[in-house]
Amino acid sequence: MPPYADAITSFWKGRLAGGSGAAERPSLQHLIGNASMPFDLARSRAQAASLAATIRGDGRQLLLLPGLLASEHRMEPMRAILESAGFRAHGWGMGRNFGPRADTLEQIDRRIDQIRRNTSGDPVTLIGWSLGGLFAREYAKFARAKVGGVVTMGTPFSGDPRANHAWRIYQLISGFPVDRPPFTCRREEKPSVPTVALWSRRDGVIMPACARGRRGERDHAIEVDCTHMGFAVAPEGILAVGRALEAMRG
Repeated sequence: MPPYADAITSFWKGRLAGGSGAAERPSLQHLIGNASMPFDLARSRAQAASLAATIRGDGRQLLLLPGLLASEHRMEPMRAILESAGFRAHGWGMGRNFGPRADTLEQIDRRIDQIRRNTSGDPVTLIGWSLGGLFAREYAKFARAKVGGVVTMGTPFSGDPRANHAWRIYQLISGFPVDRPPFTCRREEKPSVPTVALWSRRDGVIMPACARGRRGERDHAIEVDCTHMGFAVAPEGILAVGRALEAMRG
């Protein structure tokens, strides 16, 4: 056997490994429903002014974290509307999200410090879509004093980490088992900051119960009538973020 065979086998073993049993996943019908993303994006662009007028901004600093394989460009329509509404919204500045790395939380920390240096130094509220929401929750535990709150959008922070259609892609792209990321991660433990979970029965990628969470895993859960992709680009998803920020304000 060639000397490099073991290395190749080990490389793919971690990426393609399965779990201990088959987990429930969203229906194929709801998964296909995510193809409506271009139409959702077009609706948000057409309604941008009215969406911004509906959301009550208060000058809070926001950091938007994209989902797996998405870049901050995908979050730009939401960021622009939140800016127009009166928030100070920022992209994460880390390019495309190729999954967790050992220094992911440190990179987010540097971005948070940069935002705070350039502003009033107030805590920053994190808005994370899907995998970005997991990063947001774990960062809030990593640097509690720098975070004003966390909003997750279709984020699988509760239940079986394989109860979705994305975990095999996650393992293939990141190289880490879905239940063993390269930094300390306690998915179901609620951060000690205000935490709102947005979830949808039509998600199609993440099981709704995993994104909704259970009592004690988040402070509030808000149901949204959108697809998984729609959390970031549909009017319903953007308005729900506004509602979540309002809930944090008390």
